[in-house]
Amino acid sequence: QVQLVESGGGLVQPGGSLRLSCVASGSSFSIYNMAWFRQAPGKQRESVAAIFSSGSTNYADSVKGRFTISRDNAKNTVYLQMNSLKPEDTAVYYCNAYRGPVNIWGQGTQVTVSS
Repeated sequence: QVQLVESGGGLVQPGGSLRLSCVASGSSFSIYNMAWFRQAPGKQRESVAAIFSSGSTNYADSVKGRFTISRDNAKNTVYLQMNSLKPEDTAVYYCNAYRGPVNIWGQGTQVTVSS
């Protein structure tokens, strides 16, 4: 069973950048579709970006052009490069691995965008 550990969150000023990482333990990382979700206080968890086992990607409209998801199967890692950050990007960001009935979550990492 894959386990996920996120890192890279923190406090950043508006307009700044952060790169989140999610390292997966276990085998067969490359067969999983991977995604980043976020949840702001008082709001539902929402999808931010996904990268499929094929390598194709999709993004929420709110982050298109600012965020980039990528994966390195040799390192069992998925990344989320976040540029031009806005206060409304403040949330706990969660890594997700899914394939068929399997749906695995990381513990989350806090991103705060504030001056």
